[in-house]
Amino acid sequence: MKTLRQAKVGDTVTVVKLHGEGAVKRRIMDMGITKGVAVHIRKVAPLGDPVEVNVRGYELSLRKADAEMIEVQ
Repeated sequence: MKTLRQAKVGDTVTVVKLHGEGAVKRRIMDMGITKGVAVHIRKVAPLGDPVEVNVRGYELSLRKADAEMIEVQ
């Protein structure tokens, strides 16, 4: 299983599954990250937190913990 956090800068990946439950999963889905959507990794902060991605035409910053809940291929 590969997560969004493990993806390299410049990669474009597709979301396979969202892990987590309740309010956390709902918040990730509200940001536009749903199953089947393409996510482009723009940059990662020097200490790895946050990860800046491009999803559905806009830029989004995610915490490491949130990025680990997003399974990609």
